[in-house]
Amino acid sequence: MTTTTLISSVLSSSIFPTEYRSWVRIPATSISGGSNVRVVKQRRLKIIAKSLDLPLLPFSMSEVLVPTESKTLHLYEARYLALLEESIKRKKNMFVHFILDPISISEKATEASFAARYGCLVLIENVERLDIGALVSIRGAGRVKISRFLGADPYLSGEVRPIQDRFNYEISNEITSEISKLKESIKNLSSLEIKLKAPEDSLLQTRLLNSLKWAEDEPPEECEESFFPSLQERLSFAALQPVSGSTQSELSRLQQEKLKAMDIKDTMERLKLSMGLIKENISSIAAKLAIQSLDIR
Repeated sequence: MTTTTLISSVLSSSIFPTEYRSWVRIPATSISGGSNVRVVKQRRLKIIAKSLDLPLLPFSMSEVLVPTESKTLHLYEARYLALLEESIKRKKNMFVHFILDPISISEKATEASFAARYGCLVLIENVERLDIGALVSIRGAGRVKISRFLGADPYLSGEVRPIQDRFNYEISNEITSEISKLKESIKNLSSLEIKLKAPEDSLLQTRLLNSLKWAEDEPPEECEESFFPSLQERLSFAALQPVSGSTQSELSRLQQEKLKAMDIKDTMERLKLSMGLIKENISSIAAKLAIQSLDIR
């Protein structure tokens, strides 16, 4: 099975919305070094100075994953279960979550072109085996670039390299100050969030605090050091989580902010973006709490 055939098949699966389910061609220009795509059925984990060969799991543009974010996947197709087994047994519980972004779709065209974007190295945190497939809890660890595809059977695999912020030592004190403000704001927002009416089975810890805690922890032993962002960079992503009671427009706004955050290469710039989002969410939650108090009366 060629890479083109596999991607076409992937887009026809339940991961992608209907409008993406078409024959797909990824041009060589969209993947650096991708002009000569080789099919390699079996490869060992290969760590060569900031390079890893890993399984790749594609998603639509509405499913971007950022570092520190957790997500649960229900994998049940044979190819994705094979990807899971490979990741667990030979890839140190790692694979890459990436976005297939449509870059040229014409009404007259017989093929659709997609670019591989917003790659995120993920760590498998938990696997629950089901009668049909498995529930897989994953965590975004750091941004990566897919430099070339390596295999297509039974799932995509490729060589990936880390993407990290350019750290500006001249403003390190400013970054430290901004991080302190962001952490305090996240905690304040989380405190407001848990006051909202919520189902009895809701988690006791908000997604915001969960991401913040993970960002502050030491890098997991299984994560290749060069692929793990700095503490400052990890914390700058922690605020990019949905809050309780988010409207569809608020979730859409969060999606756009996550895409911006993945493109940004400056930690201070992302911290400011995150702070702006947190302030908006604090105002939104405060308004909802005010309405909730009126309902109680």
